[in-house]
Amino acid sequence: MHELDRLFNAPRPLRFNALPLPELLRVTVLAPHPDDFDAIGVTLGLLHGAGHRLEVAVLTAGASGVEDGYCGAYTDAEKAALREAEQRASCAYFGLPEERLAFLRLWEGGNDAADDARLRDYVERTAPQLVFLPHGNDTNRTHRRVYETFDRIARAEGWTLWALLNRDAKTTSMRIDVYTEFDETCAQWKAALLRLHASQHARNLNTRGLGFDERVLAMNRESAELVDCEQPYAECFELQRYGG
Repeated sequence: MHELDRLFNAPRPLRFNALPLPELLRVTVLAPHPDDFDAIGVTLGLLHGAGHRLEVAVLTAGASGVEDGYCGAYTDAEKAALREAEQRASCAYFGLPEERLAFLRLWEGGNDAADDARLRDYVERTAPQLVFLPHGNDTNRTHRRVYETFDRIARAEGWTLWALLNRDAKTTSMRIDVYTEFDETCAQWKAALLRLHASQHARNLNTRGLGFDERVLAMNRESAELVDCEQPYAECFELQRYGG
């Protein structure tokens, strides 16, 4: 952690692409829904490509994000199965080993305390030095819940780690401490990753008139303008240190 402290306590914002990270970091991604992993796929791809160990947990099924009747899915169980299959496909395209993807299906059965304990146990089992999760200032209720639950547990358990809170299309305000910039080639790779979430791509086309990939990349272009980086796209994060 001392090396990460030295890197992250430098003048900000930091360009993630250029950070000389320690070798073989343990990285845990807490994705509120299927597809939230992919929204920060370029940053995670840099870590994966450098040999760091990524563990990904999708915390909820996201059934409400599927339109009724899409691919014959009407029930919550059918919609959840559809979304989880999309996430498996995108993680396979990304190159994540299948055993490092977990679906926790939290907060669906009415026993919130037990579900919070499962989240705690998952993080303790993966023992991360870096955790990626949503920012708490977000209009999406599940995004807020993931941050608030993680923050409460991390403080109660005294975990020592760095959290990177990502900027999302529904983030209302945040401090930009770290950014990953990327070019058109990476943007096309990310677009292909996002389009594997076909239910979300269809819903965005139907409700917003643009594809899921277009929506996310538009936010990444806006992020690049905010940090005034050289490349046309960026993924942005706020740092939060726990413990120590």
